[in-house]
Amino acid sequence: MLTKLLLILALILPWLTVVFLNKNLVRRYMPVTIFTCLLMTIVFQIAYNYKWWTIDSYIVPWGYMIDISFAYGIFAVGTFWIFVLAANNFRIFLIVNLIMDAFLCFVVLGLLERLGVATLVNIHKWQYFIVTFILSLIIYVYHLWQEKIFSEKV
Repeated sequence: MLTKLLLILALILPWLTVVFLNKNLVRRYMPVTIFTCLLMTIVFQIAYNYKWWTIDSYIVPWGYMIDISFAYGIFAVGTFWIFVLAANNFRIFLIVNLIMDAFLCFVVLGLLERLGVATLVNIHKWQYFIVTFILSLIIYVYHLWQEKIFSEKV
């Protein structure tokens, strides 16, 4: 029960940090956040098919395939905040992503295993680190493309 409550909070609480922001910031970085959710959904589908991990505790019926608390909560909003703070400087963006991805893979995944939320099966932590870091590069390229569209409108 405590685990499910933590999963619900992990889905909802991060979004509360976005509610009171300047609307222009939200409008500017929400496309990359939505794109991140799409990519994470694809990664979770691939992971499910290749049995990279098992999800043992979830809050929606399809949660055994996609951890929505992570994909649509913490990871999505975390990406939003990384772009708010570091999108204008690629070096800073890379450093922040390296640190956050390492924290996710080498600290958070262990915590999730201890809480009984998920267990790695056919992927090592360092491999998942590479996956998340490559995702951050793809997301950044998408953001550059999106910024070009916004600048052409002005």
